[in-house]
Amino acid sequence: MKYTIIAVIAFLFLSSCGDSMKSTSVEKDVFDEAQIKSSMIKALEWQEAHPIFAVHPTDWTNGAYYTGVARAHKTTGDMMYMAALKNQAVANDWQPFERLYHADDIAISYSYLYVAMNEKRRDFADLEPTKNFLDTHLYEDNNWKAGTNKSKEDKTILWWWCDALFMAPPVINLYVKHAKQPEYLDVMHKYYMETYNRLYDQEEQLFARDMRFVWKGNDDDRKEPNGKKVFWSRGNGWVIGGLALLLEDMPKDYEHRAFYVNLYKEMANRILEIQPEDGLWRTSLLDPESNDHGEVSGSGFYTFALAWGINNGYLDKKHTPAVKKAWKGIAACQHEDGRVGWVQNIGAFPEPASKDSYQNFGTGAFLLAGSEILKLQ
Repeated sequence: MKYTIIAVIAFLFLSSCGDSMKSTSVEKDVFDEAQIKSSMIKALEWQEAHPIFAVHPTDWTNGAYYTGVARAHKTTGDMMYMAALKNQAVANDWQPFERLYHADDIAISYSYLYVAMNEKRRDFADLEPTKNFLDTHLYEDNNWKAGTNKSKEDKTILWWWCDALFMAPPVINLYVKHAKQPEYLDVMHKYYMETYNRLYDQEEQLFARDMRFVWKGNDDDRKEPNGKKVFWSRGNGWVIGGLALLLEDMPKDYEHRAFYVNLYKEMANRILEIQPEDGLWRTSLLDPESNDHGEVSGSGFYTFALAWGINNGYLDKKHTPAVKKAWKGIAACQHEDGRVGWVQNIGAFPEPASKDSYQNFGTGAFLLAGSEILKLQ
């Protein structure tokens, strides 16, 4: 695969999350409700004590992290999560990040909206910056919408990369629910379909990360060493995790809801079909041998989305053992101090992780997964 020049590293020392943590972890019942809640709080406490973000506290990495914090609060009601949500919202002055044309920079507003919808004081949350961002993002022209922003990623639509389907649509959807302005949904659907039509592989039922990885049938540079197409685990995790968030808050009578239900089911069944034996998905979904170890951010999003599907009747309960196997693998990747390891660093294609690699969005995926595993029967 020639998508970048990567130094050749001997990864023979890498093992699965479970194997790597056996020597340092006390054997625990990872499905015990108290244990799940404890592990989630430890993850929150560690991440809050070790803040990390790509460029700014309001960027997409914290957006994904605090989405996980919001879902953890929704399930558990633990005020430690709400305190973290309120603290960061006030510290950020309720602002999204600065790129009004970029889906990543509105992701943080999911947490703002969640706080606003669960706060009794109506004057506590300031959602005007979120509304202003969405109005500009959705309704004003920019080079991507105009198709004039040519680049190697072919940035000629608004949401040109699949990660965007987690970053913006759930925020727009939740804003619609809060503000009771359904007209935003049709605009969201328009841009969602642009991304779907460009990046969704009907044969594999997975999303290419962006146009660099859309295989056209005659380009070996767009294939993995084993000859398979390149499908990035976290990229598809962003999409299916976003679908679960969308479906939960989307009106039941929305005219395009069936599209999202069908897409969710297609992806969920495909993800289950390619789940490795130890429960954790590899960074390259169709070439697991290339980085043969579990990775937590993609696996966390899958575990969240799949458990959500079972809990809400979109997936058959026969898949419960597979989802529990995934959570067992994820739980083994958490260090004793609460840090969640085995998270691939910021990127756009399959790369390795390690026991000590972490990111705030990995913690967010862990919290998302735990929030639904707690409800799984």
